[in-house]
Amino acid sequence: MRFFDALPRFSLIITFCCLILLILILTGHFWAVTYKESNQEEIRIHYLTDWQVEPSLKYDTLCFLNTLTADSFYLKHYQSEFEEFEKRLKKPVKKALSSLKRKIKDEKRGIISAFLCLYFSAVDDKTIDDMLKTIQNSESMKKNLKKTPYYTDSGWRLYESVRNDLKTVLIFLKETQFESYWKKYILPIVNETIRQIREELPKYDITGEVEAHLGFKLPSHKITAYILYFSKPHGIKIKGTRYLTNVAWPTEVVLRNAIHEMMHSPFDLVSDKELKKVIYLLKKDEFLMDKVMNHNPSYGYNSFEAFIEEDCVQALEQIINERLNIEVEAHKRWQEADEGMHVFAVVLYTLMKKKRFNQKGEKFRDFLIRMIRSGELAPGRIKIIYDNFYSQST
Repeated sequence: MRFFDALPRFSLIITFCCLILLILILTGHFWAVTYKESNQEEIRIHYLTDWQVEPSLKYDTLCFLNTLTADSFYLKHYQSEFEEFEKRLKKPVKKALSSLKRKIKDEKRGIISAFLCLYFSAVDDKTIDDMLKTIQNSESMKKNLKKTPYYTDSGWRLYESVRNDLKTVLIFLKETQFESYWKKYILPIVNETIRQIREELPKYDITGEVEAHLGFKLPSHKITAYILYFSKPHGIKIKGTRYLTNVAWPTEVVLRNAIHEMMHSPFDLVSDKELKKVIYLLKKDEFLMDKVMNHNPSYGYNSFEAFIEEDCVQALEQIINERLNIEVEAHKRWQEADEGMHVFAVVLYTLMKKKRFNQKGEKFRDFLIRMIRSGELAPGRIKIIYDNFYSQST
């Protein structure tokens, strides 16, 4: 009888335990779902590219300096705009423009617009007056640049050497009402392009693709594209996840520019001693070095390090472009781009396809080292791979 007397009490205990178990299961499910949704939200936020598209008087002004120097490389794009201001150029301004070109392009083999836009991206100037104040006192620019990978003592010395020339030219542009000219004739064209592009860019998430192929995170998921009028033929990376592109280029090109510029630099050649040592082995390849030394310097990439970095980025960009279906066919691209100088991009792209780069999450830096050390990029191999690439396209 005692056994049966205990049954109601036992049933209550079982029921209570079942209730507790059910609560734990439901609570656990709630937290699991919450955790899962939280993680998905973190991933979604991290990989969702936040596109910002803007005009910029500052950067367009600095890019216009290429043309004002009367450099034929830029006059083919902006002859009529040059003529509009050329007739008002006085001797001191012409002398300053000549000095800018000589010091930055002729002697340092740089690009005036790329150099100055990068430096002025370290300050928040908006107008010509703002830039003149920065030229007068450049300490904030220097301080901010030192926080980035772009500062070098030699680069700062170059900036200091052209400050007076730049001041002379900007005063000329101020006196000739360039700002009003830009707002009246250039800005409406830029704004119309921006209106069209803003509708298309949010369809593309590029930050996740770039990070996956590089093997490290970008500083931000916010990417700012400055649409300029006077920037042709260059796409230009500036401080942060920002870049300069051109009003004449369609959305696909603006996208390709974004992918490309966000991958500069794909490695740290300054502090990565192992990588630097391995990459310098490529200097033994005569075919490659002929392109490094003898390409048209107006396109930039005039040091061995800059040339290799650019071609690495071009190869990476092509892989991502193909994944997003916005590519130019690879054979056509490198035959036509920059007078065919990017032979290392062709070879690296070929190896990336052949070796199925990034299938196992290998960092690009590690892949490049592996290709060089394995002999895939041994002296003499680059021309063989390059020739095979184009023989297969015919």
